[in-house]
Parts: sequence; C-alpha cells; structure tokens
Amino acid sequence: MAQRMTTQLLLLLVWVAVVGEAQTRTARARTELLNVCMNAKHHKEKPGPEDKLHEQCRPWKKNACCSTNTSQEAHKDVSYLYRFNWNHCGEMAPACKRHFIQDTCLYECSPNLGPWIQQVDQSWRKERVLNVPLCKEDCEQWWEDCRTSYTCKSNWHKGWNWTSGFNKCPVGAACQPFHFYFPTPTVLCNEIWTDSYKVSNYSRGSGRCIQMWFDPAQGNPNEEVARFYAAAMSGAGPWAACPLLLSLALTPLWLLS
Repeated sequence: MAQRMTTQLLLLLVWVAVVGEAQTRTARARTELLNVCMNAKHHKEKPGPEDKLHEQCRPWKKNACCSTNTSQEAHKDVSYLYRFNWNHCGEMAPACKRHFIQDTCLYECSPNLGPWIQQVDQSWRKERVLNVPLCKEDCEQWWEDCRTSYTCKSNWHKGWNWTSGFNKCPVGAACQPFHFYFPTPTVLCNEIWTDSYKVSNYSRGSGRCIQMWFDPAQGNPNEEVARFYAAAMSGAGPWAACPLLLSLALTPLWLLS
C-alpha cells in the first residue's frame, strides 16, 4: 500500500513539475509587460510622446500608444476606428458618452496594459486585453452616469447588425434603459466588452487597479499598477503558479511520515 502511494506521489510530483515549467516558459515568453502597445487595429508599434492628443485622451500625451488622429476619432459618434454608433438606441446622454470616450482613450492610448494583453485570432487585431482590474469607483460612476441612456444589448463586442456599415440593434433586441441590460456596475464593466475589464475591489490611488480617469499633472498612476502586476507575474515560479497542486502533492508525504 505504501509503495503504491509513493508511486502515485511521484507521478503527481512529475506532473506538477511539468505543468509548472510550462507555465513558467509561457510567462518568460511574454517578457515585455511594461511600456508596451497592443498589436491591434490602430495602436502604434511603440509608445511615445504625442503632444496634440485630443481632449479626453490628453492625459496620455507624454507617453501614448495612440496617434493624434486616433484620439480625435475616439471622440466621434461613428468614427472610422470601428464604425461604432453610440446612439444606437437614441441619443446617448453626454454624461454617459464621456465614459465610453474615456474607455476608448484608455484602450487606444495606454502603454500600461501589458500584464493583461492576450493573443487572439481575429481578423482586425492580433492582441486584446483581458480582465484589466478597473478601479471600482470608475466603474460605479460609469454605470451611474449611464442610467438614463438606452441600449439593446449587454455584450457590445458581437451580435450587431452591420449591414448599414455601422452597428444597429439586431432583430428582436429591444431598446431598454441601461440598467435593464446592466443591473449592476459589475455587470456593465465586466460584460460589455467580453471581460476586457474585471472590476477590482481596490480603489483609485491604491496602486492595485487601473484608473480610467486621472490627472496627468500628478503623473500616470497606472504605471505603478502595471509594475506591480508585472512583478507578480514574472516572479511566479512553478510552485507559485500551482499552490493547490503543491498542497495536494505534499499531503501524501505527511500521511506517510
């Protein structure tokens, strides 16, 4: 019995080591986590100064992944960027629309999203962001300011009618107040762009969540956030990556001792 348990233990340890090594190799392959731009539709290859960024995108002017032209287009209702119509269920309230503009500026301009960049196989981009920890206040205010606006879908990445060259509500999708499709701030921020964001429990200024809004005169707080998560990712060895498996592997040793 003891010999059988020892054999099973050795097999489990080997498997854990292989999985851990594979995860470590994956982490090492993505060495550029800081000050990087996504390989996407309109992003620059490398971040750098852009003195003439437009209005809400100006906080990134010292170091941006977007061009001046991209920043200007980000403020239009139906721009050449993605031909997306914010007013698909009537005029979107200005207080609501400014959050979508800011969301676009963050996505297009920020060089601090490296820890959350993932490869994708899509015709219009090779990379996307996934589960960016958005500061809870930014999400809550976004939801609050959009309560009086209307939409017809909870996932804005897919399912639209594009036959007219820009997005329209699909057949059978009724326009309803935002809170009908997004009953909570978390549902809004997590689901609208297919998990691009994951609302954080941390607050603005904590150094642990990405701020959509910030005062550039005080510096870019997202630089510190990116450094924190990049360090956490690069410092995880095979056992750190699989703490549960390590615990399971060590349990038979304790039983046999």
